[in-house]
Amino acid sequence: MDVETLIEDKIVMTESSAGGESGLCEVDTNQEPYEGMLFESEEAAKAFYDEYARRVGFLTRIVSSRKSERDGSVISRRLACNKEGFNLNSQKRERVRIRKRESKREGCMAMILVKREKPGRWAVTKFVREHNHPLIISPGKGRPTPDEKDRRIRELSSELHRANQRLAACREQLRTFMTYIEEHTQCLSRTVESVVHNIREVESEDQELSHHW
Repeated sequence: MDVETLIEDKIVMTESSAGGESGLCEVDTNQEPYEGMLFESEEAAKAFYDEYARRVGFLTRIVSSRKSERDGSVISRRLACNKEGFNLNSQKRERVRIRKRESKREGCMAMILVKREKPGRWAVTKFVREHNHPLIISPGKGRPTPDEKDRRIRELSSELHRANQRLAACREQLRTFMTYIEEHTQCLSRTVESVVHNIREVESEDQELSHHW
């Protein structure tokens, strides 16, 4: 006989079944859930659905769990969009103004149901893809993996190396330009000195001629 109770917004039902085992998910985390998909534990199934939800653009919550009355272990769990269901106080909210955060539930049906077939084997027995609300893709990506960090470090190091090379080339061009300016200034200075000297000689010759006259 099943017993249904409400515990922290989770419907818990108990029935006879075998005990459970823990393990890790062995499926591609980039694929979409499908009926018949297998996991090694309920935790692995939840981790997979959480990652799928993050990529698609919604949040998840545990809606219901079914436990064995023999040992109290979880034998099935329904994971759904966090907008599943409706606010239980919606009718009261229409009559009385309550200063609380508005409910985010919109009756969304998107969910997966996973059941334990045997120790170390959990299967998706139902999958609903469609949402009745817009999905929001977070602009921020998940925490980078060590390989992504290493690749980014190598990219930044290469960019820094190229920037240093460009800076060295600019310095060399500037040094060459300054050398050219210095040589041109010296040449111009000698030319001015030569012109001044020639003018003085001409003035001196004019003075001598004026004395003869």
